[in-house]
Amino acid sequence: MTSPIQVFCDAVAQNTSDDAFAPALQPAQWEMLGSYLQFVELPAGQTLIGEGAQDRTLYFIEAGSLSVHRLSSSGQVQLALVNAGSVVGEGAFFSRLPRTATVTAATACRLWRLTPLRFGEMANRQPSVALELSLALGLIMARRLRHKVRRVAVT
Repeated sequence: MTSPIQVFCDAVAQNTSDDAFAPALQPAQWEMLGSYLQFVELPAGQTLIGEGAQDRTLYFIEAGSLSVHRLSSSGQVQLALVNAGSVVGEGAFFSRLPRTATVTAATACRLWRLTPLRFGEMANRQPSVALELSLALGLIMARRLRHKVRRVAVT
């Protein structure tokens, strides 16, 4: 039987974009990480992250697409479309600064949420998993920051 986190792992394996989550974890580490995640379903059009919010939650996208956008003087501007096998929320997760963009579901989404509190618990109990996760998230941020257009999409 396929575990719930395995579905996300499959999405990571199928995402060949530069925005894909790095599959650095071993199968047992994925299972361990999965025990710290909470499942979230998001209908199309619903806001997940609001620009300026103080929340530091990180989201792994199992299925669907999320639109990252900001309000400008000319209206709403889409910065990125993030697909299954990637993550959003990494900027505030690490920086502890307010969210830099709004993220809404472009399609119905299946997500996995990791709060800073649960990450702290994992770091205390499973430091090798927390380290590998941090390195993989750092790679996503570095890739996004290298692209001028996507740079502002680090949420």
